[in-house]
Amino acid sequence: MLYACLVFLYLIIWVLVRLAAWEYVCTMTEPAVGIRKYLTSIAPIAILIVLCGCATPVGVSRISTRDADRVLTQNILSTGRHSVFSQQVLARLSLANRYRTDPEKALAELHAGLGGPDEYARLFVLAELSFEYAKRSGRRRSYLACAVYAYAFLFSEIDPASPYDPRLRLAMDMYNRALTEGLRAKKGGDVQLHEQTRPLPFGRLELSGIAPDILYGGYQLKKFQPLVDFKVRGLRNRYRRPGIGVALTAQTALAGDGQGIQWMPLGARVPVTAFVRFKDLRTALETGIVSGTVELYDVDIVPQIAIDNHTVALEDDPSAALAVRLEGAPVWDFEFAGFRKGDFNLRKDDLTGILTFFDPYVPGRIPVVFVHGTASSPARWAEMLNELLGDPAIVSRYQFWFFTYNTGNPINFSAMHLREQLLAALADVDPQADHAALRRMIIIGHSQGGLLTKMTVVSSGTRFWDDISPESFEQVSLKDETRDVVLRSTFVEPLPFVERVVFIATPHRGSYRARGITGKIARSLVSLPARVTNVSLELIQLDPAGAAQKAVRMPTSIDNMDPGSSFIQTLASLPVDDGVHVNSIIPVKGTGPIEQGKDGVVSYASAHLEGVESELVVRSEHSTQSNPQTIEEVRRILYRHVGIYEEAAAQE
Repeated sequence: MLYACLVFLYLIIWVLVRLAAWEYVCTMTEPAVGIRKYLTSIAPIAILIVLCGCATPVGVSRISTRDADRVLTQNILSTGRHSVFSQQVLARLSLANRYRTDPEKALAELHAGLGGPDEYARLFVLAELSFEYAKRSGRRRSYLACAVYAYAFLFSEIDPASPYDPRLRLAMDMYNRALTEGLRAKKGGDVQLHEQTRPLPFGRLELSGIAPDILYGGYQLKKFQPLVDFKVRGLRNRYRRPGIGVALTAQTALAGDGQGIQWMPLGARVPVTAFVRFKDLRTALETGIVSGTVELYDVDIVPQIAIDNHTVALEDDPSAALAVRLEGAPVWDFEFAGFRKGDFNLRKDDLTGILTFFDPYVPGRIPVVFVHGTASSPARWAEMLNELLGDPAIVSRYQFWFFTYNTGNPINFSAMHLREQLLAALADVDPQADHAALRRMIIIGHSQGGLLTKMTVVSSGTRFWDDISPESFEQVSLKDETRDVVLRSTFVEPLPFVERVVFIATPHRGSYRARGITGKIARSLVSLPARVTNVSLELIQLDPAGAAQKAVRMPTSIDNMDPGSSFIQTLASLPVDDGVHVNSIIPVKGTGPIEQGKDGVVSYASAHLEGVESELVVRSEHSTQSNPQTIEEVRRILYRHVGIYEEAAAQE
C-alpha cells in the first residue's frame, strides 16, 4: 500500500514538473542554457524515481522514543484513543470504517460474534469501544455495557490472559469508571446504589441495590460520591490502592433506631467501595437480560473479595477520603475556640467529640491515639495520617483514634478526660477484655498533648495533691463534687493497656513561651469552665493564710507549662512506668548546637528525656507533625512495635 502511494505521488509530481520546466525552456532565448537548467531541475525527480524503485511494500521506518512509548500505553483512558488491541480486532474484522460512521452497528456486530473462538478478544474490544462511545454520546447504557463486557473479560474462564497482560488492569479500570458514570444520578453527580433496572444496548440490566439495613459504625450511609471526582490539596501525596470497584465517600446518618456508636462522629464523610457482581454473564450476553448485585465494603475491614475463582483487591483512595472528610469540617473551627473558651461544647455527635475513632473499631488491631497540642485539633495530624493510611503494613495492624480537648483547661483536668475516655472506649468495644491488641495501645502526643500522654503512664501518689495542700486529702473538707474531680484529676495511676508513648515537641520542663508577654496574653484569652473555677475557689479556701499569695483562679494550661510552676516540676519528676516504651521526637530550629536549640516554643533541654528507647532530633519548627522526618520516625516506631523489621529479616 505504501509502495503504490509513493509511485502514484511520484507520477503526479513528475508530470507537473516536466510541464512547468519545458514551458520555461521554450521561453528562453538561449535553448542550450535552458536545456541544461531543465536537466538540473529534474535531477531531484530522478533521485526520487531511484528511491521509489528501491522501496519495498513491507518494511520498517524508525519512530521517536515518544511515539514508541505512545504505542505501548495508548488506550481510551490514558489518551482518549483506542488501544492497539482494539485497533487490531477492528482491522481484522473490517469494522474500523463502520465504527467511525455507525458505532452502534459496529458494536452490535461485534456483540453478535460472541461465543466464537475469538470471544475473549471481542469482550475487551467491546468494553473499550463501549466506553469510548459512551464518552462521545453521553449514554449511560453504553457505560453500563462497558462494565458488563469488562467484567466478563476479567473473569472469563475461556482464555484467561497472562497476569502480565496490560489489558487486565485496563479492563478493571474501565469497569470501575464505567460503573461510576453509568450509575450517576442525572443531577448532583451522586452514585445511585438502590434497586433499579437500566437499559443496555443489547437488553437490560436488573440491579439489586444495597441492603437498607447496612451500617457503618452504627450509622446508615447516604449521599455516595465518587472519590475520583475530587482533586486533593494540602497533602504531599495522594495514595490510591488499585483494585476493583468504585471508591466512594458517603455521609453517616442516624439509623432507624436513632442510635449510633458514640465513638464515630455523626455526619462525617467516610470511605466505602461499591462493587457490582454480575451473574452468569455467558447466558446473560445471549439473552440480553443481565442481573447484578450491588455490594458495599469498608476496605479497611475487607480489603479483598472473592469473584468466582479469583481473589481480587478492592479499589481504595484513602487520601481523597481523608481530604473530603476534612473539607469544611467543624474541627478546624475548634482550634482557637477550644483554647480560648474552656467550656467550649465538646459534643459526641460531631468532629469535636472527646475521643473519636477514625474508622469503626476492628478487633485485633492496635489503637494508636493521637493527642494534639495547644490551640490545635486532630486536623493537624492529617499529613501524618495520610502517610500511615497509605501504608498497607500499618493499616492492616493498627487503628487510629483521636482525642480532642479544650486546650486552655488545666492539664491535669484534660488528662483526666483522656484517661477516662480511653477506659470507657475499651469497656465499650471489649467488655470481656478478650482483645489482646487493645492492651498494646500507643499514645502519640504533640506539645501539651505530650504532657497529657505522660499522665497516662505515671503514678503520682500524693505528689500533685501535696502542691495544693499540706493536709491529707482524706482529712480536708470538700464538697462531694469537688472531691470527686480532685480525686480523678490529681491522683493518677498508669493505664495498664498503654504499652508505648511517643512524645513530639513535648515541654516536659515547661515552655519558655509561657513566661513573659506571650504567656500573659495567652492567659488573658482563656476562660475556664465554671465547674473548674468553682473547684479552684474551694481549694483556695483550704489555705486561707496563703490565699493572698495564690492566684484567684485555677491555673490554665499556660500556667501549668510555665517552667516555674509546681505542676510541671512535679510531672517532670515522675518516672514513666516500668514496661512502657518511650520514644521522643524533638524539633530544633536552625543548624546550631542541639543542646542549646529551640523550636520556637520548647527548648531541647525541656523536651529531652533520659533513658528513652529512642530520641530523634528533627531540624524543624514546633509544629513538626507534618515534617517528613517526623512522619518517617513514627512509621519506624510503629513498625518496631509490631516486629515488622523482625518479620522481614526472618523471611529473608
